[in-house]
Amino acid sequence: MSSDRIKIVWIYPDLLSTYGDQGNTIVLERRAALRDIPTETVHLRSDEPVPDDGDIYLLGGGEDRPQILAAQRLRADGGLTAAVQRNAVIFAVCAGYQIIGHEFGGEEGQPLPGLGILDIRSGRGAQRAVGEVVGDVAAELNVPRITGFENHQGATTIGPNARPLAKVVSGVGNGDGQGFEGAYAGHTLGTYMHGPALVRNPALADLLLTWAVGMELPPLQPSWSERLREERLNAVLTPR
Repeated sequence: MSSDRIKIVWIYPDLLSTYGDQGNTIVLERRAALRDIPTETVHLRSDEPVPDDGDIYLLGGGEDRPQILAAQRLRADGGLTAAVQRNAVIFAVCAGYQIIGHEFGGEEGQPLPGLGILDIRSGRGAQRAVGEVVGDVAAELNVPRITGFENHQGATTIGPNARPLAKVVSGVGNGDGQGFEGAYAGHTLGTYMHGPALVRNPALADLLLTWAVGMELPPLQPSWSERLREERLNAVLTPR
């Protein structure tokens, strides 16, 4: 960490907060507090510079025009790219996930430049993915099966310098024809999952906190968040 507390930076809530992804900040704050780890959360508006002392940077979902504007401003600012270079944690959802890649599809599907932080490329898929999505996480991350809600028309391919976050069990995910959902490299992780993703998947939240503090964290007693995860998994995967 940059100090004796975790600094969480919620990137551009005025542009990238369409589907309640701010809940990701709240669950990180809560799970850190339960371990007596102090946090500071900055809600960074799109007319403000990206701070250079954050430990965890979060991006959420957004519509086409806010996504384009967010990408333009983040490229011009350069602060998020610098954060990756000093090994800060990046967690990006949906539009934010596409933004941190090399390119994404604009309003007419035209390719637009992203930040190039994660080795992915996104465009417009043939069909819109709407509904529940479940995935089995890459074994090396030591996170159990994840659950979320997807609402996107993106098709994201993963390059050689990134790895899939999960293999889709139910739903669409990246829409890449390979059956993957999300991608990660180093301490940067992206996903199409809303829900919010870290609320539904507390082990994923703990992974980000572990990366931020640089050591394993003591386990917590199961709570409503674990119960929510189980409920959503059962709702999707139980035969009717």
